[in-house]
Amino acid sequence: MDLNIQHFDSLDSTNQEALRQAKKGAKEGLTIVAKSQTHGKGRLGRSWQTLHDSLALSILLRPNIAAIDVPKFSLLAAVATHQALALFAPKVGIKWPNDLLIESKKVCGILTEMQSASHGIAVVLGIGININTPKEGWEADMRTPPTSLSDYCSQPISRDDVLQATLESVHEHYELWQHQGFAPIHEAWEKAHVASQKEVSVFDGKAYIQGLALGLADDGALRLLVNGKEQRIIAGDVSLMESKT
Repeated sequence: MDLNIQHFDSLDSTNQEALRQAKKGAKEGLTIVAKSQTHGKGRLGRSWQTLHDSLALSILLRPNIAAIDVPKFSLLAAVATHQALALFAPKVGIKWPNDLLIESKKVCGILTEMQSASHGIAVVLGIGININTPKEGWEADMRTPPTSLSDYCSQPISRDDVLQATLESVHEHYELWQHQGFAPIHEAWEKAHVASQKEVSVFDGKAYIQGLALGLADDGALRLLVNGKEQRIIAGDVSLMESKT
């Protein structure tokens, strides 16, 4: 994958810029990086705050896969970013489906979006990483308490170093999927999941469902044991019962 990295001081959204360029025929490897976003997005329609010393990037991929497999790219992005951030903060883990946490606090969010047009399928991996804690502090009403890489690293962290590590890891795992299938990505996700075999509460937009997190289904759904029966969770917010995150 040949990278075409474009840097911006400010954008509405790195994902939206990548999708705009994809619609015009941009090639795989286009990478949009912005210092700030005015309309950054997270999962489930939420906003994503990009503050000073955060890293916002979006990577355009053009995989030759069926549309049904596109959700797996969220898991690939989580595994790849987990490996990259672990170089700076070894305690980082994944919370289903693709949030990255350190000690139950969110350090990275991921949003995968797909576009199908005349130029073929375009998959955009949007990744937002908190590198340093903002001087003005975090917003008080975030569902999961935020944190930054610098809080868990004894050395100063460069945005460029984090960007390079993340891009190298995404490339590595994308190649791995293409040559060995999704099984290695699935296995790595399971090892990094902070809630495996733990009691969790899942809010699916309508109600809270409590059960034992069994692991990941082949299509990316969360396997949840509820009252002795397995359920599949397609979308929702997971909270560890112990930590209430």
